Amino acid sequence: MLALIALSAGAYVLAFARSRARAEDRARWPVWKAALFALGTALWFLVTQTGTTAYTGQSMALYMGRLMVLAEAVPPLLVLGVPWRVELSPRRPLGRVLGLLLDPWVALATWAAVVIFWNVPAGFNASLVSNTAAPLLPMLYLLSSLMVWGVVLRPLPSVQAATIGHRGWFGLIAALPMMSVAAVWLYSPKVLYTPYVNALCLWNLTPLQNQQISGWIMMIAGFPAMTLAFIQLLMWLIKLADGEHPPAARS
Repeated sequence: MLALIALSAGAYVLAFARSRARAEDRARWPVWKAALFALGTALWFLVTQTGTTAYTGQSMALYMGRLMVLAEAVPPLLVLGVPWRVELSPRRPLGRVLGLLLDPWVALATWAAVVIFWNVPAGFNASLVSNTAAPLLPMLYLLSSLMVWGVVLRPLPSVQAATIGHRGWFGLIAALPMMSVAAVWLYSPKVLYTPYVNALCLWNLTPLQNQQISGWIMMIAGFPAMTLAFIQLLMWLIKLADGEHPPAARS
């Protein structure tokens, strides 16, 4: 994870520095975009490379907070850091790969698989007790969420053809898996995950309270994405009401 952070930050800084040479490139890559990318990278480093990881076994809420930062805070900041008007040919290998990864159905299937599998007891228990699964889960959350936010924010329009209405519907559907898991955690009468059944939790919380707080964390973390999806749908409906881009013309 640390190597990926360093490579991503280094490549971004190098490309951003080169863009300062031309006024046209500076216009499509303003400083505020670089600041958002830097903030996303700093959060990414904070939740994966600092002492917060040491308390995972004593607080399911802290563990879920880390995952939600990786899923709902870091990806949109990184995507918003992409400059405007990046021209990619959909016929070239890179364009084809990105077009596939940012396809709404591919992104939705990947995201749903990660959220549902890794939050059923078997997958979640493995992520806590296995040396291989522990670093794998944060990586999967980050990569799958980057795909979802890539569809919603559409940073590469040359290989992404989705309209704002389609992106709004996609955002609402993509929020369902996480909201469903959060509801299960909130209303379950017992602790679902073996490592926390008899754990001594931080802040004198019981394991069940810890699980319920984790549900609230997951639900609250999903609200910004759902709000954005509703806004996109509202903008789409306003365009339809004003007679812009009627369905027949779009199809």
